[in-house]
Parts: sequence; structure tokens; C-alpha cells
Amino acid sequence: MSDHRPRPLANAVALELERYTASAAMGDTGAAWWALERAHILSQPALALHLRVHCVMLAYAVRTLDPVEAIGQTARLLLAPLGDLTGRTPTGNTGRARVSAFARMPVPGDLRSVIDTADQR
Repeated sequence: MSDHRPRPLANAVALELERYTASAAMGDTGAAWWALERAHILSQPALALHLRVHCVMLAYAVRTLDPVEAIGQTARLLLAPLGDLTGRTPTGNTGRARVSAFARMPVPGDLRSVIDTADQR
């Protein structure tokens, strides 16, 4: 897959990362992870974005002292390029350590429309 995706995909990831930042600043861990999961789903078609989101997830896991999540994010940083090269990135996966890195998951409708728009360009 190519990282030369249209700006709407990168913009949507950036919006979710802004939501993450605001939620984390307020101490709302649940909302912060929710935004990171959405950013992850959006980032999957573009390797550079995908790796960036996993880096942010890893940093947040370390910040919140979550060793399971930190180990899981480290593994996903190693797996993401392989998934991209083989075309086996699991669509819709939220990217969290507590779900299988290989599980496909439903993509929320609003995110699906952004991804589909990016695919059509």
C-alpha cells in the first residue's frame, strides 16, 4: 500500500489525534484511547500514518504506566510494516494490545466514508 493518500485521510487522522491530545490533557483516558483507536483505523491504509499512530499509542501507554499496552504497541510497530508489505493489515482493527493484532473488525460508518473517499482518488 502507498503512503501517497489524499489529504482527507491524513486530515482525519490529525483530527482524531487532536481529540486524543485534548482528552489526555483533561485526564480522560477512555476518551483518549477511543480517539487513538479511531486514528488507528483511519491510518491503516498508509504505512507512515499507521506507524505514527502506533508511536503515539506507545507513548500514551508509557505515560499512563500501562506495561501490557506498551509491550503490545512495541510489537505492533514491528508488525505494521510486514502487514503493509503483504497486504494483510486487518481492516478496522483498533490497534490496542488487548485485541489480536490480526483480527479484522467492523469499521465505523463515518470512518468508512473517509477511507472510501481516500481509496477513490
